[in-house]
Amino acid sequence: MPDVHSLVNEFVIKLNKRQIEGSKMTAKLTAELLRSFISQQRLPHSNQAGALIDAVKAVGEKLIAAKPVELAAGNVVRRVLHIIREEDISLTNAAVGGLNLASESDDEDGNDEYDRPVLSASAVAAAARNALRPPSLQTLLEDIPHSAAVPHPSSSGGDSEGKSKSADKNSMTRKLKHNVIEVVNELIQEISTCHEQIAEQAVEHIHHNEVILTLGSSHTVKEFLLAAKEKKRSFRVFVAEGAPRYQGHAFAKELATRGLQTTVITDSAVFAMISRVNMVIVGAHAVMANGGVIAPVGLNMVALAAKRHAVPFAVLAGVYKLCPLYPHNPEVLLNELKSPSELLDFGEFSDCLDFGSGSGSPLIHVVNPAFDYVPPDLVSLFITDTGGHNPSYIYRLIADFYSPDDLVVRRKSAS
Repeated sequence: MPDVHSLVNEFVIKLNKRQIEGSKMTAKLTAELLRSFISQQRLPHSNQAGALIDAVKAVGEKLIAAKPVELAAGNVVRRVLHIIREEDISLTNAAVGGLNLASESDDEDGNDEYDRPVLSASAVAAAARNALRPPSLQTLLEDIPHSAAVPHPSSSGGDSEGKSKSADKNSMTRKLKHNVIEVVNELIQEISTCHEQIAEQAVEHIHHNEVILTLGSSHTVKEFLLAAKEKKRSFRVFVAEGAPRYQGHAFAKELATRGLQTTVITDSAVFAMISRVNMVIVGAHAVMANGGVIAPVGLNMVALAAKRHAVPFAVLAGVYKLCPLYPHNPEVLLNELKSPSELLDFGEFSDCLDFGSGSGSPLIHVVNPAFDYVPPDLVSLFITDTGGHNPSYIYRLIADFYSPDDLVVRRKSAS
């Protein structure tokens, strides 16, 4: 098995070299890296959760610093930290019987004490959240298994009490990493399949004879549109070409080959065509805590046009794209500049150099941003793998997946 620190350094290099791009790829590979890292961590006998949190934060700092604009990496790091905290709470409450959900008979099946299923971390977290604040809709819908039971201390006698406590401690030692890795596996599966859960909702939002406008080349949007077509919905799609990378051309061709009526329009024609559109459906690079969206460049213009003509503007985003930070936080990098060669060939700059000044500095500058920021007041609906949500609800949804202690990923020793 390769050294985990080598894996981390290799991953950081790939981020720096832009060999890993896109929210989904970044999120999935980050989760897989953290799973390998956790599996190889050797934990102390005491404060295991704290030691594991510090170790994950150390890796998270490197990943976030390598490419701050890829917010999905930080999101996954914070999700894993939240998972560690929840599993620690679950095991601690299971050991001390904190939720008092054990069966009434302490003597019955005493030898099977350690074989009983432990209450899931989601159940413990839900109970803790409900005790601290009013329940959100997401919390109320969480699945708390009825068969879950909490192990309780043995009542066989004073001589075995010490051995029982020691066994509890050893059991928690073994279970923490195992439980965390299991939930991280579920997170990886969630990232891989979230577009399927989003696509299942397509029939609720796309109706017969509608015109849908999109911009960019989102895999989630493509699956969403194709899912509506498979449900015998007949509609037309306007695809803005998405200059200067023109990803809309290939996207439109792919939709057409799958049988969708598709029309390619220039980005500058969006305002002229928006009055014929029934709904705008787009993807997102990240969703901020205030409901704002970091999206492919050009989408702010589309959102403004939709707002002006009262056209619903829907954003498709997996939960892993929800960022617990606000746009004004110093840790957030909202944009990055792409190569000028996407707009002008480098050879064309030779005629635009000022040789008279002796510096040879160019008289023309090219600005090629990768993303737009769409404020929450321009967004009508977020469609995630957990359902549809208004922008004003995003901060409550985020509270169910992140811990306030992990908003800034920094080790205690570094503070």
